[in-house]
Parts: sequence; structure tokens; C-alpha cells
Amino acid sequence: MLGLLRMIRRGRHERAGFELYGAAVAAARDPFLYLAMGVPDTLDGRFDMVSLHAFLLIDRLRHAQSPGPALAQAVFDAMFRDMDVNLREMGVGDLSVGRKVRVMWEAFHGRAAVYAAALEAGDIAALEAALERNVWRGAPAPDGASQALTRAALAQRRHLATRSLNDLVRGVVDFLPAGEAAR
Repeated sequence: MLGLLRMIRRGRHERAGFELYGAAVAAARDPFLYLAMGVPDTLDGRFDMVSLHAFLLIDRLRHAQSPGPALAQAVFDAMFRDMDVNLREMGVGDLSVGRKVRVMWEAFHGRAAVYAAALEAGDIAALEAALERNVWRGAPAPDGASQALTRAALAQRRHLATRSLNDLVRGVVDFLPAGEAAR
């Protein structure tokens, strides 16, 4: 019975979860991230930007009153359904899609845990180091890029905190343009 109630509750937020996730993806595709900040315009770089924006949104929702946490789960579910679909569209075989999605799920959770810990501790240097490590994957970040991305993430977080829970429940959210957020 409890499982059925969770499915019903989750289903109630499914559409909003997809809408919110779509807004995070759109923000992650902002050309400024790739052209001006030097985020690698690769599958990995794009995954990291989607992960960052989805994390910021999920983090906003998981700290909100009900139904925020359920909506956070709906955004997460939408993200990994989309990852599954994208892998299949890229021609990944059915037998390996599950494994690849699991690797992505683990990567997201690892990033989210580190980002959340840095934010909760107010440790901006730790957030910057985590972003640099994840986004540039051991390669040196362009001059000032990790600082700009950190400023952008913090600005997006502050911005999302001002979005009303009523709008979020309806699937309505906006992100700042990356160039504005990075200032």
C-alpha cells in the first residue's frame, strides 16, 4: 500500500518534474557556459552542466515544505528517464543502457553530495574545487573559469531560492542567463 501511495504522489508531480527538468536543461545549454567560461562542449561537459543545474533545482526543492521533496524526486526521475532516452537515441544498445544510466546516476549523486556539503558549510573554495575537478576532469580550467562557474552556481542558487513553491509545483521556473549569473 505504501508503495502505491508513493507512486500516486510521484505521478502527481511527474509533469511538473519534466517541465522543471526541461528548464534546467535549457539553462545548461546556455552558450555562454561553453564559449565564455570554457566548459568543454562535449557529452561529459554537457552532462556536468545539466547535473549542476538539476542539482541546484533539486536542492531548492528538497529544502522546501511539502510537496517540495516529492517534486525534487520528480525532477530527479525526469532527469534519468531523459538520460535513458538520450542514450537509446545515440544508439547505445538496450543491454548496456541500464549500466550506463547507473554510472551516470552514481556520478550525479557523487557530485550532488559534494556540492551540497560545500554549500551547507558555506565553503565556496570547496565548491569551486569540486566544480573544477568535475567539469574540467583533471585538465586545467581556463583562467578564471572555475571562479566564474562558481559565481554562476551561487547566483543561480540565490535566484532559485526566490522562486515561489506554487510556481515550481506548476512546473514553472526560470534560471538566470549564465553571463548574468557569472558576474
